[in-house]
Amino acid sequence: MPAPCYNHAMDLTVTSPDGTPIHAEVNGGGPTALVFVHGWLGNARWWDAQRDALAADYTIVQVDLAGHGRSGRDRQAWSLAAYADDLAAVVARLDVDRVVLVGHSMSGAIVTIAALAIARTAMVVLVDTLKNLDQQPPPAQIEAMLDLYQRDLRTAVEQVLPQYLFAATTPPEVVTRVKAEFLAASPALATAVIAPLYRDDYRSAARALQVPVRAINGDLHPTDVAASRRWFADYDVRHMVGVGHYPMLEQPDTFTAELRAVLAELPSTASE
Repeated sequence: MPAPCYNHAMDLTVTSPDGTPIHAEVNGGGPTALVFVHGWLGNARWWDAQRDALAADYTIVQVDLAGHGRSGRDRQAWSLAAYADDLAAVVARLDVDRVVLVGHSMSGAIVTIAALAIARTAMVVLVDTLKNLDQQPPPAQIEAMLDLYQRDLRTAVEQVLPQYLFAATTPPEVVTRVKAEFLAASPALATAVIAPLYRDDYRSAARALQVPVRAINGDLHPTDVAASRRWFADYDVRHMVGVGHYPMLEQPDTFTAELRAVLAELPSTASE
């Protein structure tokens, strides 16, 4: 099979407001940019299948958040607002008419905050995340979880997290890949980069967001649609059957088809 051919392809490094270098890859072309943002301990590579399928129609942007992939790891103050600044700095370099922010897992909160600061945001797509904004873990549970990551990340990855991340039908190669990428991080960094998800407020941003919010969720854990609609002004969800927490890796073709269906809701631009 020949390699995909894109209208343009480039590595992009921008500086976030706190001085952290942020790496992104830009492929394809078109007036609408799909900005893909990975979850905890992931990287831009998680979206390669979507890049290959969609670059003929969209500008595809795959971001490495601070602390991940090829972006800087020396941030002094980790926060959801700082992650949102990472995305705003990347989008500021894009020559496009509008942006769709696609956030998986912890990045659902990040793209929700970033959408308020990025004027060209036309839609937010949440991938298996923010399934019930009415529920927040108690502080003691959060601190115990973060303490485990800091003390014994391997035990967390091998014995605790799989029940929340993987379905019985999750392909073994996806399980192996995700675990390896998690364990490649130092426990200190792994803990620091996720702590803001549990300590910072993002629900006020959800309440303020006026652009359409569309979710593509696996069925490993339920989605409380009524709760989501209490927080988001314009919310709908599409469900994928037989996947865990990584639908874009577990069933990439099905996930891409679901994403295309969501993107079909966007009005045409003058240049399309």
